[in-house]
Amino acid sequence: QVQLVESGGGLEQAGGSLRLSCAASGSFFSINAMGWYRQAPGKERELVAGITSSGSTNYADSVKGRFTISRDNAKNTMYLQMNKLKPEDTAVYSCNVEGLHYSGGAYRNFQAWGQGTQVTVSS
Repeated sequence: QVQLVESGGGLEQAGGSLRLSCAASGSFFSINAMGWYRQAPGKERELVAGITSSGSTNYADSVKGRFTISRDNAKNTMYLQMNKLKPEDTAVYSCNVEGLHYSGGAYRNFQAWGQGTQVTVSS
């Protein structure tokens, strides 16, 4: 079982900054890709940013230059630094991780989701 605990959401004014964290714990062999997703009311969930185990990153066009994703492999933790926040960034942000765990006598892929944290940006 892999558990993800998110923190750092809240209410911020436009132009401000927030930092989200996602810590993974439990029984797993390795964590490979990690990512942040968001879902605003009435909209589909979208990928905000992703990072591989080697540190390669990708971002949604809407957040490029404002958000930075990073990870601390020693702590199994991922971060999302969000600067120059806009009202349209308001959403529930969820972390997602993919990796390997040992189950049923073999190493198997797993995917886990965090519980989500609300980010609200006021104009």
